[in-house]
Amino acid sequence: MDRRQFTQALTFAAASPLFPAVARPQSAPSEAGVPFPLSVMLWTVFNNLPFEERLAKVVEAGYTNIELVGEYAKWTSADFDRANAERKRLGIHFDATAGLKNGVANPVQRDALMEELRQALVPMETLGCPAMIMLSGNVVPGLSREQQHQSCIDSLKKAAALVEGKQIAGQPVRLLLECIDPEENPHYYLQSAAEGMDIVRAVNHPQVQFLYDLFHEQIAEGNLLEKLEKNIDIVGLIHVADVPGRREPGTGEINYANIYRKLAELKYKYVVAMEFIPKGDPVETLRAAKAEAIRAATT
Repeated sequence: MDRRQFTQALTFAAASPLFPAVARPQSAPSEAGVPFPLSVMLWTVFNNLPFEERLAKVVEAGYTNIELVGEYAKWTSADFDRANAERKRLGIHFDATAGLKNGVANPVQRDALMEELRQALVPMETLGCPAMIMLSGNVVPGLSREQQHQSCIDSLKKAAALVEGKQIAGQPVRLLLECIDPEENPHYYLQSAAEGMDIVRAVNHPQVQFLYDLFHEQIAEGNLLEKLEKNIDIVGLIHVADVPGRREPGTGEINYANIYRKLAELKYKYVVAMEFIPKGDPVETLRAAKAEAIRAATT
């Protein structure tokens, strides 16, 4: 299973509340001695456990930041209350979520996407989760690459206007554009990080950033470090998994020690999220991944 499959059936429902004005940009909380916050993408681990127990397992592995993919889509008010009580008890922060069904590359879906995003802000506010991952969706038959590229820009500009001046949990609401590699989804429009970065620059809004998924980009085009160096100013989230197999760093071909060192050198301040499927015990594997990230980034 991949994250796209995991989120296909998820939906959001509610009306948007009022938000306070945006504060100075900041990121999820980090630990002393760690140059950037570390997080876990929850869909990859502990799926056989109830939600609250999954949070506890992530904390057991040494993390206090978690990313979601709309697991809360069908929750009741009581479910939200239980989840919030447990995250507060454990000291957890939800730093990002995903799960929108409509994509930015299809102009026909634009109005539906804006309504979906507006509704998604409600559970995000309830859970204190300030960032939404945005996807392009698949190639649209009959539209040129140029038309779909422009649709990505136009849709993200409209989405930026929708969230402009809004904050959740003291942080600006951010929209994070992500690429998907052609092996995972050969029909997906935005497979190139270089194009995704160009789109974010064209949108030119501080609340729209690029989600640099190193697993997807290594499969799609590679050359990870150069793109990172040239575009660190618009990168708002890093996703980590090794190639092949979406396993933990050190099992494949990506030199994550070099990447962590480069992130520290570039003074990257946003989240680095583990989105790998552990080969062994998830708690021990996540602990080891965190220790290696800290070691590489601080030496």
